[in-house]
Amino acid sequence: MVKVRAVILAGGEGKRLSVLTRKRAKPAVPFAGKYRIIDFTLSNCVNSDIFDVMILTQYRPHSLNDHIGKGRPWDLDRSFSGGVQLLQPFIGREDSDWYAGTADAVFQNINFVKQRNPDLILVLSGDHIYEMNYQNLIKSHLEKGAEATACTFEVSEQDASRFGIIETISDGRVVAFHEKPEKPKGTLASMGVYLFNTSTLIDVLRADASRSSSRHDFGMDVIPRMVEDGVKLYSYPFSGYWVDVGTIEAYWKTHMALVAHPPVLDLNDRSWIIHTRSEERPPVRIEAGSEIIDSLITDGSQIASGARVEKSVLSPGVYIGPKAVVRESVILAGTYIEAGAVVERAVIDKDCVIGHNVQVGRIVEGDENPGIVTIGKNTHLPTGMTVGRGTRIGADLSDTDFPDLSIDDFSYIHSKIRTDY
Repeated sequence: MVKVRAVILAGGEGKRLSVLTRKRAKPAVPFAGKYRIIDFTLSNCVNSDIFDVMILTQYRPHSLNDHIGKGRPWDLDRSFSGGVQLLQPFIGREDSDWYAGTADAVFQNINFVKQRNPDLILVLSGDHIYEMNYQNLIKSHLEKGAEATACTFEVSEQDASRFGIIETISDGRVVAFHEKPEKPKGTLASMGVYLFNTSTLIDVLRADASRSSSRHDFGMDVIPRMVEDGVKLYSYPFSGYWVDVGTIEAYWKTHMALVAHPPVLDLNDRSWIIHTRSEERPPVRIEAGSEIIDSLITDGSQIASGARVEKSVLSPGVYIGPKAVVRESVILAGTYIEAGAVVERAVIDKDCVIGHNVQVGRIVEGDENPGIVTIGKNTHLPTGMTVGRGTRIGADLSDTDFPDLSIDDFSYIHSKIRTDY
């Protein structure tokens, strides 16, 4: 039986997610109501019968560590047969204890990676949304006698420059790899999902570590060099839904795709359960006279009489007050939207309060820029405030931090500086 160890790269700072990653790593960002982004990769592992999982963390790992714990929700609270290990940077080299890139993160932990002599190492990202049976990938890898396999998917010509583009010959062997080329020669993109023979991974990472000119990144350095050196690298095509929710717009658009008909992923599919650590919350409470259209509503949410929720996602414990309106928005756990408030095209972090009769964002049909408002964790907006389209508001702001009750479109209000976390 082939022994496979999964290594999940979960140290990303995720700056393009703005206020959502100010206090947490990108893989720990809440997603689709009750989940975290990393839940999809973890669930792919256990649904593919891979129970030996290492998670490499770095930036603000506390929320991620707390969420994963010993791995019980994913049946990863085991030791002799694998289980989950969370590894953070440690002082192990003279020049730095911080990961220089994705390849360097794995290389610094190579002694842990090769423990118990796995035959194959599956390198994954902790910040992608997709459902994939890795056993099909493993089968393809073994049948072709590959030393490494890169998962790929087709993108449009317009989007190709945003990805690593792969060129293959008829049997799927990779003959060229271009990381985010200005003029792409094809549309076959890398997903950032790689399967290596363990000995091959060790060899290519050692070689990369010795190159002073390398950025020590799989996509920018390691994979292109493997192609140049003649390593038997093959493509494994993936035809399902996959997205890197690395920007606010991508994060918002993916949520809107989940509330569409049909949704891009069927979260009710019992044959492919997305596991997570759930909070103990009471049932959803929906009062008479309220209206809910094409939305995901999570445990503990309360929707008062006369409220309207349309094409939105409410995380646990969200309160929507009387006659409040929420359209095309993502509201994270514990946020209160008071009576008469209107929220349109917004992503609002945890434990916020949107005061009475506040207007947050607005929908402008036909505008190519959706103008998504983002509001940081634990911020309170005062009664009667108007927040323009595309505005970013930081974390930990209170009513008194907004002397002007009208904020122009695409403004940026900085977070309050705090030292108690």
